[in-house]
Amino acid sequence: MTNIADDSIRLDQLADVVKALAHPLRLGIVASLCEGSARVGALVERLGARQTTVSQQLRILRMSGLVAVARQRGGAVYSLSEPRLRDLVACLSGCREGAR
Repeated sequence: MTNIADDSIRLDQLADVVKALAHPLRLGIVASLCEGSARVGALVERLGARQTTVSQQLRILRMSGLVAVARQRGGAVYSLSEPRLRDLVACLSGCREGAR
């Protein structure tokens, strides 16, 4: 494995991933999708946010390549397009635990 500190292109790519996740609602969406695919309505209910807001944040995640959408029975179902996000979310959930 190469040292990413020496790879400016890879650092830019990873920074884009971190930027896409650097919003509480987007991070919540990704954490929810770590548990499995979901429709917008389920995400709205789980996260307690407005549908328009969740849809806007899903668009950002889709454009970043982190979330995919599939049409099923007349509706959109969202899922993670990068499975390693599960590891990242698990890592982040342990960060600063008990620091408050």
